[in-house]
Amino acid sequence: MTQHWTPQAWRTHPAKHMPTDYPDASAVERVEQTLRGMPPLVFAGEARELKSKLADVEAGNAFLLQGGDCAESFKEFSADNIRDTFRLILQMAVVLTFAGGKPVVKVGRMAGQFAKPRSEPIETIGEATLPSYRGDIINGMDFNEADRVPDPDRLLRAYHQSSATLNLLRAFAGGGYADLYNIHRWTLGFVGDSPQGARYRELAEKISESLSFLAALGVTPESHPDLLHRVDFFTAHEALLLGYEEAMTRVDSTSGDWYDTSAHLLWIGERTRQLDGAHVNFMQGIKNPIGVKVGPTLEADDLLRLIEALNAKNEPGRLTLYGRFGSDKVAARLPMLMAATKRAGARVVWAIDPMHGNTLKANNGYKTRPFDRILSEVKSFIEIAEAEGVHPGGVHLEMTGQNVTECTGGARAVSEGDLADRYHTHCDPRLNGEQALELAFLVAEKLKGARQPLEHRKAV
Repeated sequence: MTQHWTPQAWRTHPAKHMPTDYPDASAVERVEQTLRGMPPLVFAGEARELKSKLADVEAGNAFLLQGGDCAESFKEFSADNIRDTFRLILQMAVVLTFAGGKPVVKVGRMAGQFAKPRSEPIETIGEATLPSYRGDIINGMDFNEADRVPDPDRLLRAYHQSSATLNLLRAFAGGGYADLYNIHRWTLGFVGDSPQGARYRELAEKISESLSFLAALGVTPESHPDLLHRVDFFTAHEALLLGYEEAMTRVDSTSGDWYDTSAHLLWIGERTRQLDGAHVNFMQGIKNPIGVKVGPTLEADDLLRLIEALNAKNEPGRLTLYGRFGSDKVAARLPMLMAATKRAGARVVWAIDPMHGNTLKANNGYKTRPFDRILSEVKSFIEIAEAEGVHPGGVHLEMTGQNVTECTGGARAVSEGDLADRYHTHCDPRLNGEQALELAFLVAEKLKGARQPLEHRKAV
């Protein structure tokens, strides 16, 4: 990349997994021009704040929790769904903070996670063949010809839904809903109701004791609202639809740098991380913190070339690597990649996405993810990171606060036969609220042994 990068520069590079079959190209251009005049969804200063917090993660002094819908939808957009996922992330963060002894950086796959790459461009059901569903920002999920035609007006609808989502998230984060005592009361309710609740009760009681101790010292939500009454919360999505991202990219008036104002953090997926591709070119130029998915086919040399391209200045907090291997491949592939980044002195955050590598088709035809495999990959990630002298920086989950039945297993032992009960996902299966919080407690048990700063562990 040269110093003359512009947000349009990606258009001269090969672009994968983007729609090219809009019926009217001029309509797409008109919509993108409209988006260029719309207010930013996030601000450069907020993105810089997240980058600073991710630098703490890279240094081993914090933990990243990133989660939310596989793909947001227009039909399921509601204040209740946003609230429930936000609350779930906060509950998980409290558990992980207490167990790990480190602050948790909270990032939602929200307010922009609409587009999805697809393995096949077409889908066949019976004798009918239509274009694949590619996310509500592109086309509709219903299997009919009209719904599957890409519609540029969906870009504007996604923008407005993202704006409304962010407004609500900011109100929840700063208006008292995120009060630490409220969060802990919700978690105590989960512990009391869960079939495995006794296993988590000790940790929950220790959190209660800590809060009582703080209150005795006069540290309350009223006396310390920034500490106990409000939270920092950031948004992220995959930067797949580059026309939308380009339109939302603006020059920051204070620094003169380009920022993508559609989200605080953007990432490149496993299918679009080609070194000479449009997605890598676009991400090189924006100053947001960015991420890239790292799968089992990636070799160490190729990873280092990607890191050099995306974080040429080796800035802490700039680049997060999300491993997504599968529980059966993580032990064979992750160690050499972590070792390579450590040898190269790459200042990257290592996190784990235990969802995408553990997807399978149940006997009844539903796509699902077994809870045990998800947990296994997270545990392996922590163990491998510690063996390689790398900070296990975080987890990236597809989950929802809704009571869905999409992933099998967990404390309530969701079976394949249960999947049909509440299978609502528009794309991939998500952990429900109970499964996600249970995962947080089980990961917390693994983090208890890693409470020393990374530098101290290296010296021992």
